Amino acid sequence: MSQTVDRALTILPLLAEGPANLEQVAARLGVHKSTALRLLRTLHAHGMVYRQQDQRYRLGARLFALAQQAFESLDVREIAHPHLVALNERCGHTVHLAVYEDGEVVYIDKVESRYPVRMYSRIGKPVAITVAAVAKLLLADLPDAERRAVAERLDYPAYTARSTPNAAAFLRELTVVRDRGWATDFGGHEESINCVGAPIRGADGRVVAACSLSAPNVVVSADELLALLPALRGTAEAISAEFSGKPAKPAR
Repeated sequence: MSQTVDRALTILPLLAEGPANLEQVAARLGVHKSTALRLLRTLHAHGMVYRQQDQRYRLGARLFALAQQAFESLDVREIAHPHLVALNERCGHTVHLAVYEDGEVVYIDKVESRYPVRMYSRIGKPVAITVAAVAKLLLADLPDAERRAVAERLDYPAYTARSTPNAAAFLRELTVVRDRGWATDFGGHEESINCVGAPIRGADGRVVAACSLSAPNVVVSADELLALLPALRGTAEAISAEFSGKPAKPAR
């Protein structure tokens, strides 16, 4: 990287801490004020920084617009898919990816199990929101008031004897899920199907999607599926890192 580009990029995180004057910028860069001024003028011309009336500089609106545009262009499914395929190849079970949109939790990707017993879930199909592991993860991350409002307006079908019975029980479970960072559905929707899920987070730490491993009892027990949780969480963390642009954590 050229010295000029390196210095210009150093200015941006400095101003992210708050407005700074020319002397402060020059001191941080370790350069003469004339050099710092030249860099600031170039960044100002491109809308990356803005000079206030008190002569201090702050980050410019153009920089925020570009960041928002870049974020909106991100496709979590496109980023996640290779990771989901790798997880499927590693463990053999069905892998799902889901998001929360317009009051529903919807599958947006699925990698089929290698085993002959298949699941009936489909991409684009809403999940059973009161029992599905991915739904619990997505709703658990909502602000308290919104989470409670959603829980109280849902119906609670008794899919099985293990289904969530009411809003109070659902809210208690969402609190547990939020605190521990993963979720399960052990026979809550279908007696014979078990599922574990993990959250995918954006740059702000909020949950933007959730991925899960699902398998029938005839293939693996609930305990055997739960033993794959570290691999699932590692996959979710790798997707989160790529989606948010943060360094990935070391592999587990």
